[in-house]
Amino acid sequence: MNTDDLINSLSAGVRPLARHAVERRLGAALALGGAITAVMVVLGLGLRSDFATAVHGYAIWMKWAYTLSLGVIAILATRHLARPEATRSDWLWLLVIPVGLLAAVAATELARAPQSHWLAMWLGDSWRQCSMRVLLLSVPIFAGLIWAFRRFAPTRLRLTGAAAGLASGGWAALLYSFHCGETSAFFVLTWYTLGMVAAAGFGALVGPRLLRW
Repeated sequence: MNTDDLINSLSAGVRPLARHAVERRLGAALALGGAITAVMVVLGLGLRSDFATAVHGYAIWMKWAYTLSLGVIAILATRHLARPEATRSDWLWLLVIPVGLLAAVAATELARAPQSHWLAMWLGDSWRQCSMRVLLLSVPIFAGLIWAFRRFAPTRLRLTGAAAGLASGGWAALLYSFHCGETSAFFVLTWYTLGMVAAAGFGALVGPRLLRW
């Protein structure tokens, strides 16, 4: 059998992938995992008691903008890495934009506050729980993304796992912000980011095993 015949025999009966199949499957994974995480937040932690008032302030919108932008960038990187020909993802470089902007906001807040307030702005009332909660809340979303990847063929497994972990951490942090009452950009930059980085690290650790095909 020559090469052309071998290729033809291997490809016989293979159905073409539907258009936007990757996007639809990732969207379904995010929706399912996000719904489970949202239930965990509402029933396990509870919405912040002043939520109706908080939506009129800048702090919660700052958290939403930061976590949503990271989640969107990471899921775009994950979508790209789902393809077998992908060796890297330039989407990940865009992460410096929201991180840099929030760092600028945090620096401005610190400059306007007395130095004696800096420690309280950094630690808030929940620094011990924040990062771990973001990490734990990311698990259902990460599991959904791993389910989605059963139909994909990534080749950069560790990088893909890290991107999926970061995406799940970003969306989990967004949902966690509905409970969290912290208002300092310095707090969000430190402890929210740490939780998302931990989720990315977890994804990088388990990605090669779970995404192997």
